[in-house]
Parts: sequence; structure tokens; C-alpha cells
Amino acid sequence: MVPKVALVTGGASGMGKIFAQRMAGHGTRVAILDTNDQELQRVASQSDNLYSYHCDVSNLDEVSQVVGKVTEELGTVDRLVHCAAIMPTAKLDDQDIAQIQKLMTINYGGMVNISKIILADMKQRQSGEIVIFGSLGGSVLVPECGAYCASKAAVNAYTEILIEENRGSGVHIMLVCPTLVNTPLLQQAVETSNPKNIRDSIKKNRLADPDSIIDSVERGLKKKTEILLPNTEAKILSWLRRLAPRLLWRLIHHTNKE
Repeated sequence: MVPKVALVTGGASGMGKIFAQRMAGHGTRVAILDTNDQELQRVASQSDNLYSYHCDVSNLDEVSQVVGKVTEELGTVDRLVHCAAIMPTAKLDDQDIAQIQKLMTINYGGMVNISKIILADMKQRQSGEIVIFGSLGGSVLVPECGAYCASKAAVNAYTEILIEENRGSGVHIMLVCPTLVNTPLLQQAVETSNPKNIRDSIKKNRLADPDSIIDSVERGLKKKTEILLPNTEAKILSWLRRLAPRLLWRLIHHTNKE
């Protein structure tokens, strides 16, 4: 199904931008939300089907106002794609408490804000799609990414419970848990503590391709998939986490050793 109206958070860059552009190319009117006004305008200028809205997803009042504006200007939202996130890294002992709390406020709190508002309307109509980008980092944990992993663990858990609590509602909710994806989000990690596993993944080109991830998401939407591990590495690491957690930790420590 091609949605008439979609809303994408984090739509000025990375996965959000690419997904928004793809949907716009298929004829969907897409509201892209972000705090980077310059990039928002640049992306929106590339298609008549892209509409930019400044929005801090961690601010509930702002989210509510923007969703109302989108609905008034474009129509009822048929698909929500939540991508907005930040990724500063550090060892937990070294990371500022304010930064740790900011990670949780944006990555987890922002997801709660936007999904709660959009889902309420979709449930009234008994239709709609919600795609939440969690992360495999919410279960396969990595040193120097502790606060980020914790925020994504919260996203993963919340979304999985949301799926279970809304069966039969007519709304398809999907949690997407990729490994590291080749997007500008990684630059935040590089510019902070620059963990070795991320450096090596970039250097050796072991990053997931964003277009391939979105291909997998689109297939998942057609199949009504609920929890999507969109690439082979994600499936293998998830399996190791469940069945051989100590082996996985040894592998993680080995790859993170300077």
C-alpha cells in the first residue's frame, strides 16, 4: 500500500531523508520533521511531495502542534516513520550526566511523544502504519556506546510492548533493529569518543547500506512484519545474544581492543 500522507522524524538526513525521498517519489505527500532548518529546506526543495516542519521530538507540546499542522495542511497521517536520534559516545564513567539524560530524552522520549500522538488517531480510524527505528544496539551492547544502547533498549522494549498491546487495532506497528548503518548519525560517535569498533567498521566498510535497509523495511511492511532484523549481520548477532551471550561479549571486547 502506498500511503497518501506520511510523517518522518529525523527527515533532514540519514535514514529519515532517504525513506522520505523514496516515499515522495512514489507519490506520497511526506512531512519531514527535524531541528536542522537549513537541511530541512534543502531536502524539501527536491520534491513537490516533501514538506518541511521544524520540530524537536523531545518537546511534547511542539510535537502535538506540528502533527496538528501536518494534518491540517496535508491530511491524516497514514504512515509514521520515526528515525530521529542522536549518538554521542563515551565510556559511562566519562560521559556527562546531562548528555546521558539528553540521549534518553531524544531517542526514547521523542519516540514516545510522536508515536503516542499518531497512534491515537490511527486507532480511531482503525488503520495506519508505524515504523520505529530502534537498533540492534538495544540488545547487542557495545562499550563506549552505553547511554546510546540504553536509549535504544528502551525504544525496542516500548515498541515491542506497543505491538502486543495493539493487536487487532487495525494499526501495523513495526520495530526495525539494524546494525550500524552508513548515515551521518555515525559522525556524532566519531566526533565524541570515536569507539574502536565504529572506527573499524567505517574503515573496513562494514556498515549496512541505508537503501538496502529501507528495501527490507518496505518488504516487511507488505508482509506485516512486526520485529524486523533487516540484514544478515543483525540476525547473526541477535542469535548470539540470545544463545551465547558470553561468547558475544568476548567477541565484542576483542574487536574493541586498541
